[in-house]
Amino acid sequence: MDLIDPTTSTRLPPDSIQRILFLSPTVHVYNPPPPASSKGHIAASWTSPVSRQIFTARLRILETAIPTPQGGEKLKADILLEDPKTGELFAAAPYTTPAVVEQVADSSRFFAVRVQDPSGRKAGLGIGFEERSDAFDFSVALQEIRKTLGLDVVAGDPRRPAKKDADASKVERDFSLKEGQTITVNLGGKTGKGRRSLGASSSGGGSESSSGGGFSLPPPPNAQAGFLPPPPSAQDVKAQKRLSQTQTPPAPGSIGDLGFDDGEFGEFQ
Repeated sequence: MDLIDPTTSTRLPPDSIQRILFLSPTVHVYNPPPPASSKGHIAASWTSPVSRQIFTARLRILETAIPTPQGGEKLKADILLEDPKTGELFAAAPYTTPAVVEQVADSSRFFAVRVQDPSGRKAGLGIGFEERSDAFDFSVALQEIRKTLGLDVVAGDPRRPAKKDADASKVERDFSLKEGQTITVNLGGKTGKGRRSLGASSSGGGSESSSGGGFSLPPPPNAQAGFLPPPPSAQDVKAQKRLSQTQTPPAPGSIGDLGFDDGEFGEFQ
């Protein structure tokens, strides 16, 4: 079976391998306005006062391994937005840098995605997951891709130590005692006892003298105070969510009409 690169519609070499790293059958696609501030995208502006939703898609993250003439392989990953019924490609985002996907400032379930057509033209789309767990899995999948492709640390990244500094950290240092040097260790004590002296001799051996004494650790301060109450259990959270759903149904025209449930965490706050 011939494999096709979905971003270019070209046939891949016979030894190529493709695998799906993430799949979500329902993702809402939006035409987001430009960010209004340095905070980045705000998902609330995509849904109100007028919804900017343009499509409901299936989202896949596809990893492709393409063999190279040198005997190795080239890895690439693409985020695909497809028609959930026909599988036809709606938009694709080659994941070549972490900036391709940005989480919005006011929600854990919405992301801004930079898509690209085969000619190289780019556009910005917004996507929203109905379930917070799907959004979390999507973020984890992207994190694993960055590790695989080496996108977490790029050339010139200030987080990468300079080569000179890295080499300097590898220099071995001699911390052994020289002849005639001693170390005095004060183990405490009310009368000054418990002092031990370690010495080094020319023969490499050491001598130890002690006048006795000992020490004990004091109890930690505020051992019984300052603890926070335990977090609610998963059963309590689910029960509270079901109660809020039955008591306050989403108003017509709100984000709840699309199946979104913000739960107790309060999206768009």
